[in-house]
Amino acid sequence: MPEILLTEPIADAGMELLRAAAEVRVAGVTDPAALAAGPLATADALVVRSSPVTAAMLEAAPRLRVVGRHGAGLDGIDLAAAQRLGIPVVSTPGANAESVAEFVVLAALALARQLPGAVATLASGGFPAGRSLPSSVVAAGLTGTMLVGRTVGLVGLGAIGRGVAVRALGLGMTVIAFDVAAVVPPQGVRLVPLDELLRSADVVSLHVPQTPQTTGLIGAAALASMRPDALLVNTARAGVVDHAAVLAALDGGRLRGYAVDVFAPEPPSPDDPLLHHPRVLATPHMAAMTSDALDAMAVAVAQGVLDVLAKG
Repeated sequence: MPEILLTEPIADAGMELLRAAAEVRVAGVTDPAALAAGPLATADALVVRSSPVTAAMLEAAPRLRVVGRHGAGLDGIDLAAAQRLGIPVVSTPGANAESVAEFVVLAALALARQLPGAVATLASGGFPAGRSLPSSVVAAGLTGTMLVGRTVGLVGLGAIGRGVAVRALGLGMTVIAFDVAAVVPPQGVRLVPLDELLRSADVVSLHVPQTPQTTGLIGAAALASMRPDALLVNTARAGVVDHAAVLAALDGGRLRGYAVDVFAPEPPSPDDPLLHHPRVLATPHMAAMTSDALDAMAVAVAQGVLDVLAKG
């Protein structure tokens, strides 16, 4: 039986598929040097979640026939080294799309209604006694805005972007989108150039992989072109956004709120100012973390790996 090495466990539905067809080991570590030093020596397949796969790891695995990524993004995998060594890489595009799309809407609503600040003020006893809470919310500047009638701009119109579009339309929003590919937009969605999207959107949501072309895509210039009352949601990759520029825009009154679910490195330092800014909703890479999506990703990556192994 082939040997499959997982850096971390995946949902039971995927583990059961793997164990029915292979010997399965869980390394319990994600450090590339530790994995290259021994655990990979006898592996026929490697399955990772969000941890990196380096050239050194691949070169330390003479029997390796496939790498499986439990998720969609491949920016953490040295694809050039995998191609050079003839090792195919499989992932799970679309398996977590509905979960992430729901989370994007949740994040946009939380920012629009100023939930991070309101929850923190309530928990810290910041609302005075002897005054109604609704009145105190207004006095504290925590009045929110509705999303109905507003415009959401989707940077990237893949499976997640399309899922957000459906939900935004259901909320009564106008949906515009930009994609570098020649895509046919869903009904009710209008494709526009990126600069027009940034100028027009009340909510900008990012749905692109991190590539040399998208790294720093939302930097000082892009933020300066956005509306000062706009909201930015990043469930894509940390490097797509210049976080220093975002903090400057928030502090300078040129951006109303930022929701971020992705960091570099992960986990971020507890001292990262994004984690403590009153107009930032910072979450621990959890947009896809629903039992439904975890089952779907586990099954998809397991089946993808087994399909490659079955080809010999």
